[in-house]
Amino acid sequence: MLDSDIKEQLKVYLEKLQRPIELVASLDDSAKAQEMRDLLVDIAALSDKISLRENGDAARRPSFAIGLPGEAPRIHFAGLPMGHELTSLILALLQTGGHPPKVEPAVIEQIKSLPGNFHAEVFISLSCHNCPDVVQAFNLMAVLNPGVTSTMIDGALFQDEVNSRQIMAVPTIYLNGEEFGQGRITVEEILAKLDTGAAARAAATLAEKDPFDVLVVGGGPAGAAAAIYAARKGIRTGIVAERFGGQVMDTLGIENFISVKETEGPKLVAALEQHVKHYEVDVMNLQRATQLTPGQLIEVQLENGATLKSKAVILATGARWREMNVPGEQEYKAKGICFCPHCDGPLFKGKRVAVIGGGNSGVEAAIDLAGIVGHVTLLEFADSLRADAVLQKKLHSLPNVTVIKSAQTTEVTGDGQKVNGLTYQDRVSSEIRHIELEGIFVQIGLLPNTDWLKGTLELSSRSGEIKIDAKGHTSLPGVFAAGDCTTVPYKQIIIAMGAGAIASLSAFDHLIRSSAPA
Repeated sequence: MLDSDIKEQLKVYLEKLQRPIELVASLDDSAKAQEMRDLLVDIAALSDKISLRENGDAARRPSFAIGLPGEAPRIHFAGLPMGHELTSLILALLQTGGHPPKVEPAVIEQIKSLPGNFHAEVFISLSCHNCPDVVQAFNLMAVLNPGVTSTMIDGALFQDEVNSRQIMAVPTIYLNGEEFGQGRITVEEILAKLDTGAAARAAATLAEKDPFDVLVVGGGPAGAAAAIYAARKGIRTGIVAERFGGQVMDTLGIENFISVKETEGPKLVAALEQHVKHYEVDVMNLQRATQLTPGQLIEVQLENGATLKSKAVILATGARWREMNVPGEQEYKAKGICFCPHCDGPLFKGKRVAVIGGGNSGVEAAIDLAGIVGHVTLLEFADSLRADAVLQKKLHSLPNVTVIKSAQTTEVTGDGQKVNGLTYQDRVSSEIRHIELEGIFVQIGLLPNTDWLKGTLELSSRSGEIKIDAKGHTSLPGVFAAGDCTTVPYKQIIIAMGAGAIASLSAFDHLIRSSAPA
């Protein structure tokens, strides 16, 4: 099952096991069960601390569990954890075997002290790059807290269960049988939802912090670069972010980051976070900014009620997916309306889907989906596609793709539970038409995360982007901005990083020239 190179690498990892662990298989007569047996046999042969038994009694078959001999296992895999989930498997083996997790001590203690019993089921697709983070978070909780169990479920393997629960986006999380959430979520975010006192404790801690020299709002590429450049000046620097990494966490392939031939969003974010933490930067994650108040000491109020103060502020709040804003869209989000073809595409195997948007993102999505689904209809508002010529050529070569131009989507239709079609208007003939389908992938650009700044500083009238000059200055003294939330003309990772550096250097220059008291 495992090739020789992976076996050699895994054998080295398994030398870190500190105690015996047991693999418990619940198999059937299917081909997937045989693949699973081969995988488990390969793993067990790599370490004398790993044993395998095949008399598991799990209801989902084929599946297997990882636990300690003589104890009921708390980590389960209903499916083959390969592809993006191979790391989840390796970490589950190591952590169950006593290898310490790379998690902050405070998080470990919070997991251990979490009261109650929680059974987590995480529905994933093996092509989803966000799913492993969720699986690994619950697996870690299961290792550290005997009241937690975690089960990864491959939606493509257990299609009947996906259909019965009407799961149309991954990762989808069920906790104790009730839907808990969808999309990428970190262990800190999970704990914040389960530990009801966490928000109040965090607010009290944040409110006690001394004023910063530079406070960066946003933890994407622009925010990370700004914090690094500020910290290198030896000044008191903080980052407050709703989600460190921002939208890059949802980006699969990155092939235009100069000097790095190719990488993936989560890998780049991990490197960014490691680089930021190399300096004395106070990283305050999972915190949403709600208000900016100018003054000698600029105040940033957070959703939890805490207020942070700083001599200079750099806004790097990034952007989010633009929505269609048509009837039915909100009702059927994650019930057929999706934004990530890599993550959710496998759930629509053999079905009919639409892609909204004819730029690079839309055409790439249609190309990827065409290899999975039954048929793809791409709708573009303009009278021509905007994607690169090489992508258009590939798109038009695919037999199961239909391209409709001059099409304005006017409504998403459904049966009350899930999407069953969309209505659009032909912008040439004005004719209203309807397409029957099961999924809609929206790829029509970005909106800046600046709603909370309206009325505080100058925003562009059309898109709400923060207006900046060549040095990152906003309309407010001491407030700078960088990245996708600004009027910078091109929204690219490398440009955001450069803009973050510019804003940080400008903020440092402002501090030198001003006399704002600490």
